[in-house]
Amino acid sequence: MSPHRPAQTRVFSVRLPFLVSPSKSRKGRDSPAETSTTRATSDSARKRRTTLDRVGTAAPVSKPRWLEESTLSECRFQDGHSAEEHEALDFSSTNMTHFTYGITANVVAVLLYGSNFVPVKKIETGDGMFFQWVSCAAVWLVSMIGDLMLQSPKFHPFAMLGGVIWATGNIAAVPIIKAIGLGLGVLLWGSSSLLTGWASSRFGWFGIPAQEVARPVLNYCGAGLCLLSGLIFFFVKTDVELHPGEETVPLLIDRRTNSSSYGPTSSEFWINVIGPKTRRFLGCFLAVLSGLLYGSAFAPILYIKSHSSCHDSMFHGASIYDLDYVYAQCSGIFLASTVYFAIYCAAMNNRPRVYSRAILPGMLTGLMWALATYCWFLANTYLSPVVTFPIITAGYGLVAALWGSLVFREIKGFLNCTIFTVASCVVLCGSLLTAVSKL
Repeated sequence: MSPHRPAQTRVFSVRLPFLVSPSKSRKGRDSPAETSTTRATSDSARKRRTTLDRVGTAAPVSKPRWLEESTLSECRFQDGHSAEEHEALDFSSTNMTHFTYGITANVVAVLLYGSNFVPVKKIETGDGMFFQWVSCAAVWLVSMIGDLMLQSPKFHPFAMLGGVIWATGNIAAVPIIKAIGLGLGVLLWGSSSLLTGWASSRFGWFGIPAQEVARPVLNYCGAGLCLLSGLIFFFVKTDVELHPGEETVPLLIDRRTNSSSYGPTSSEFWINVIGPKTRRFLGCFLAVLSGLLYGSAFAPILYIKSHSSCHDSMFHGASIYDLDYVYAQCSGIFLASTVYFAIYCAAMNNRPRVYSRAILPGMLTGLMWALATYCWFLANTYLSPVVTFPIITAGYGLVAALWGSLVFREIKGFLNCTIFTVASCVVLCGSLLTAVSKL
């Protein structure tokens, strides 16, 4: 009896046949010994039938197979439902519970992903290299604590490759936000990420088995709408403030040196000195490129999971749960960001642009991203990744768009707002069609 199911009483109404060995049946009167044997058999069968007719469950003492099959269909609970109906009700209740947990985790992940760059929006970060290193360090710290709490199984270094890919795309996050704004930037790389994830799973890229969908027409229509939304977003003009913070001088700059020999001001960052049209083009280009990398970052995890059942694979027996790979991927993120920051320091003659006001916002950004990833992978446990991925990639873009348009006033003018709204609705419809086509 399941611990979650209330105690219920089964009523059996089964008529047992009178079992007599054919070899012992004779015509006419039997011998006294055979008569007593037959009477004993009759009494035993009568007792078994009486026990089964009682309210309760008969003792399962070596029932014949035919008896088990016949009683299954005639079993009734006191509420009038059969055993099969109760199993169906329990299965439906479990599915609804898992669906609720999955949707809740999805919503939390969407809110955190769409808001993780909000803390840095009003903070001067220069070229963003120091900020991305701080945020990646926070990501790794949260994943290490989560790994200790979850006691994940074997560490697969191959999953770190996904973290390296993600950290490579994350280098351009700050320049993108400075160039085209938070809302437009996140929406563009979200649409690009969605298309990359869709194509890799649909056509079997990167060694991942191709996934068949129940409704191919809806699947292709959803991908087409996501591509169309990305094209519409290019027509949205944003008004981005280039100098939001008070701290314009990096912390580690030697203020005794001449400012002309080593420019300490934020205006020397390349994104601030180029023209508006060039800045807009580069921002959109970097957003699409970062989206391609973000969409490919989870391919190593999918590869490990898809080869866990192959006996001749080095990943045979690997875990099929996404949560067990978070620490490995975040370790790759921190390792790659550290290498990139070291190269940056060497290129800057050991004078990196370090802004003290970006430390706490960077840690908060990393914390929000790591928690969002845990929520997303938790949603994959209750739902399917082919359902959660389109919803999350489109959802966090819409959340970031609300932050950019309503709070930071990056999109102004009736025409701009109309184009932006239409593009947001198109990408939302495309993600929903992609998710529904796989159900």
